[in-house]
Amino acid sequence: MSEQNTQSAEHKPYIPASTVLPETTVKAFVLGALLSVILSAANAYLGLFAGMTVSASIPAAVISMVILKMFKNHNILENNIVQTAASAGESLAAGAIFTFPALILLGYWTEFNYMETFLIALCGGVLGVLFTIPLRSALIVKQKLKFPEGVATAEVLKTGESEAAKGAMKFLVWGAITGASIKFIESGLKLWASVAQTGTTFGGKTIAYIGVNLSPALIAVGYIVGLRIASLVFLGGAISWWIAIPIYSAMNGNPDGLDAATLGGNIWNSQIRYLGVGAMVVGGLWALISMSGAIGSAFTAGIAALKDKRKMSEVKRTERDAPMGYVIIAIGAMIVPIFVIYLRSIENYPITALMAVIMLVAGFLFSAVAGYMAGLVGSSNNPISGVTIATILTSSLILLALMGKDSTSGPAAAVMIGAVVCCAAAIAGDNMQDLKAGHILGATPYKQQIMQMVGVVAAALAIPAILNLLHTAYTIGSPELSAPQASLMASVARGVFRNDLPWTMVYIGMAIAVVIILADQYQAKRGSEWRIPVLAVAVGLYLPFQLDSAIMVGGLIAYAVTYYQKKNKSRAGENYKEAETSSNRTGLLLASGLITGEALIGILLAIPIVMFDGENIFQVLENHGPSIIGLVIVAAVCYGMYKLSAKSFDEEV
Repeated sequence: MSEQNTQSAEHKPYIPASTVLPETTVKAFVLGALLSVILSAANAYLGLFAGMTVSASIPAAVISMVILKMFKNHNILENNIVQTAASAGESLAAGAIFTFPALILLGYWTEFNYMETFLIALCGGVLGVLFTIPLRSALIVKQKLKFPEGVATAEVLKTGESEAAKGAMKFLVWGAITGASIKFIESGLKLWASVAQTGTTFGGKTIAYIGVNLSPALIAVGYIVGLRIASLVFLGGAISWWIAIPIYSAMNGNPDGLDAATLGGNIWNSQIRYLGVGAMVVGGLWALISMSGAIGSAFTAGIAALKDKRKMSEVKRTERDAPMGYVIIAIGAMIVPIFVIYLRSIENYPITALMAVIMLVAGFLFSAVAGYMAGLVGSSNNPISGVTIATILTSSLILLALMGKDSTSGPAAAVMIGAVVCCAAAIAGDNMQDLKAGHILGATPYKQQIMQMVGVVAAALAIPAILNLLHTAYTIGSPELSAPQASLMASVARGVFRNDLPWTMVYIGMAIAVVIILADQYQAKRGSEWRIPVLAVAVGLYLPFQLDSAIMVGGLIAYAVTYYQKKNKSRAGENYKEAETSSNRTGLLLASGLITGEALIGILLAIPIVMFDGENIFQVLENHGPSIIGLVIVAAVCYGMYKLSAKSFDEEV
């Protein structure tokens, strides 16, 4: 028996397989669905605003613990079921906002048709859940991958059984109130500008620029992903804004005499961000190539599960997946509504059939990629954008050959293929983390898979209304809601059909990605823990610099907290592990609260804007006030995150 299989065989769940606890209770269904809607709304706003999303499993687990403690009967597996449904909702939102708004930006949709948006999101999400069922055994049980967020979620739930965790909810609440208040003052009252920036031009040609977005949510994203990923995102921004844009402006000049920020933004929008497209395509393909063996293993495991004739009652409770026969039937059934949706857009049966086949194959392959990468580096570092860009680019080229360059629906058709694949991959990666948490805790897999479906359905019902509200209030593609990923998806699909994609920039981006992959392989060969995932740099390449820098600030705060912990390790002695856990939990919950509070206020502010025909009834100043006020306020928030995390460490010493 291999070492991995030996380790798997020795795995002892927190709740033994012989112990049966209520998991899928009525209150778990209701709470899981409700949290799925709330967190999907928050992640939808965050992704459209910042171009990045984060896993909500741990905040959902903490909220679940607090609420379920109000009931006489509750247990840890019931908590796990609730966070499983909730995290399915936030991951589906990530898949939706990366792609659906591209149809608005292409002019193919003028609004988010409720039924069409709902069905695409639902089908993609359900397929993501179904694809993870054979992957669970292959990646969690047999290969025993790390799945860091899944392990962390399980530890939070186990810690929640103790008295020490009862006060943890206050940090989430404080973070939410702070994030909501700052967002209301900045976007509602408009007392300060949302970006602090400065720049200059040299000789009328090349430029220098620096800026930071004054959003606590962005800083919180950087805190959650940590310094390594934040620094790689910032590296991508530095390549774009400190190297590529100055070189491009030096070569082409500044004939209109624009200021540095405007000139840099124009160059980035028309040319430089396509470096990110090239890097993402190579990154997505590299992820597929590098884990071809794991995909084969997952496929083999799926076939073996299909041939397994044992009754569910004969399988140990903690290893009972949904029956593979039903899974295959359900996957086949999902093809029907997807085919109908595609047919409405294309009105060509053979091409529609081909689109459905491409979607199904790409959906499974990239769901496997997402699941495997989540096991290696976590859901927050997953290559969802990369595999979606690769899907849309490949689909666009195929559809161009079949439909011709004059097709008006070709770009939209490519985006629709990407939308289903993106939703499926986003769900697959995040749900594998939840199944890992369940594996550690001793949950029943098929019950988690049922709750994943509940979370998907709840979020799919809410997402069309959320997107329409945000689009009506802020306009997707505007500075307030720039939708970076969706904008890039639309540009790629349109560029292929118009033959105006800046291929030189795409090729340079590919070359950058190859260099990064080689550097990452060198790090792997050295056995270094400081790996360089290419997709993190690619994200930084196509994000505006002020977003990259805000994320970097959050990463630096996370590093400062870690440094404080290590510096005081000897003082903590035997209590170090408990102190470190308490400090990390405090910081994570504060960051999650900042994200949730800011996102929900952003959505709530949209309601009166829609009601009053685009008028912001809360606005105090005609124009934004000076950014220095916001800079001081956000600096105080950063300091508070550090001090509270350090204080939580000291309290356990």
